[in-house]
Amino acid sequence: MTARFVLEEDPIALPRGAWAATERRTLRLDGRPVFSLTQGRYRSYLYPLCTPKGFAVTSEAPADHPHHNSFWIAADHVHCQMPAADDRIEEYTYNFYNDDVFQGRSPGRIVAVRSTGEADGDAAFRIHQSLEWRGPSEWAAPQGRIAATEDRWIRISLDREAYVIDVESTLAAADWDFVIGPTRHSYFNVRLVEGIAATSGGAVTDDAGRSGGAAITGSAARWVDYSGPVGGGNRAGVAVMPDPRDHQDVSWFVTDWGVVTVGPFRKEGRRVAKGQSVTVRYRTIVHDGDTGTADIAARYADYVAGLG
Repeated sequence: MTARFVLEEDPIALPRGAWAATERRTLRLDGRPVFSLTQGRYRSYLYPLCTPKGFAVTSEAPADHPHHNSFWIAADHVHCQMPAADDRIEEYTYNFYNDDVFQGRSPGRIVAVRSTGEADGDAAFRIHQSLEWRGPSEWAAPQGRIAATEDRWIRISLDREAYVIDVESTLAAADWDFVIGPTRHSYFNVRLVEGIAATSGGAVTDDAGRSGGAAITGSAARWVDYSGPVGGGNRAGVAVMPDPRDHQDVSWFVTDWGVVTVGPFRKEGRRVAKGQSVTVRYRTIVHDGDTGTADIAARYADYVAGLG
């Protein structure tokens, strides 16, 4: 039977004269929730993220790190080269990762100004988002300056009893050059539910057989899989696979308490000139069972073979 994906608004019953501060739209497969496309106060993200058996595997805003929003894109250290008087350039530095002022950098917002979805063939679905990376409200710019714009594609399919989610993010300079990084707080992130974390009985491993956050952090791992107990004797998890074409200088930050961050901007910053862009791509496998059961190594081999 053909998989049928449907993206629907989540109705919220509010009293007359009240309205929701944000919105959430849920993607369902034959009526079962897969994930919800959520616009939070500071960024757009996917939550909850569910396995084919229906287990939610990510955390939306854990108490220890409320800015860890499940399945999200973000970056600290975005340095905008702003034109000033007398043909001078001033550098304005923003933080698009934390919800608060962080190490002196004010928080910006990543806001989806347009989100559409459509079927991609008979067994997949594609979501396209246009986003603005806006700096904080300031004098003469109450809505925040647009530091960059982002074009984000999210494609999902059901393959061998796991959800395959491909994310392509193109970050473009709008009215001025910017430099992203160097920082470990970028670019693609997943925060697992507490039960899956290694500190709660879960396990995190990579393609080289390293285990634990300390061993994987800073490595050149090709993929990382996090899996653990989700109740009733079941296990589930998420594998993250950065596209090797975009990550010759890949860097991971992985913890035993459930966070996976990967990107190409940790070791040195990337300058993006006005009118230019940088693209990064990732595949995630949302699966039931553990790393071996989900055959993550073979799935990565298939992924790379398909890149051409």
